[in-house]
Amino acid sequence: MRALGVTLLVSCAAIMAPAAARADPIVLSVNSTNGGAATSGLSANKFAIDFGTLSLNPGSSTTIFVDGLQANRNYTVTFSVKGNPALKPWDTLTAEILDPMSDGFDALDVQPQPGYVPAGYSTSNNSDGISFAWNSGLERSATFASGGMANLFVDEDTNARDLLRFSGFPGGDMAQVTFGLRDRMGGHGFLVRLSVNGTPAVANPEPASLLLLGTGLAGLVRYRRRMAA
Repeated sequence: MRALGVTLLVSCAAIMAPAAARADPIVLSVNSTNGGAATSGLSANKFAIDFGTLSLNPGSSTTIFVDGLQANRNYTVTFSVKGNPALKPWDTLTAEILDPMSDGFDALDVQPQPGYVPAGYSTSNNSDGISFAWNSGLERSATFASGGMANLFVDEDTNARDLLRFSGFPGGDMAQVTFGLRDRMGGHGFLVRLSVNGTPAVANPEPASLLLLGTGLAGLVRYRRRMAA
């Protein structure tokens, strides 16, 4: 009976606990992709977030939606990233936080916003509480499969943005990237934008398109000859 009483007491305490004290599941989803970027294998476990594997073409980007972080907790984010060997390699990966404008902490946002920021979001300022786990001591690195590490540039001391830029990627090499995330207030979703430098590849015209182009030019030449006659 005593054991049963303890079990019932614990169950009642769990039910009566405030909602803020119970950890909500972390929500991860791909919000958008651009330039042929691809993301697969998103997952989360306690205070570890895995963005899976990112395949990025030159000039491409992907934005990942993150929600459900506990207030003022530091989370470690990891993912693998690789380029497309068939295209010209890129050498710089940038991670940037985009903050939801609905949270009411946007008075300090820079204007105008960069063109890549989607509707309803803005670059992260110092009052919105979302950061790359600023001053937490969590690792920030990009380690190459062939050996060596990327150089890191950090911009999170201004209201302009929260940004990590890893540079020095060898062409076509796989890398393991690690950094932190923190939502000081908890419970509001935001975006992490991952982008790489380089010029996007221009697709070659399809044979049918070439045929239409050639037909159009031939018609224009005939029209000019008739006008001249």
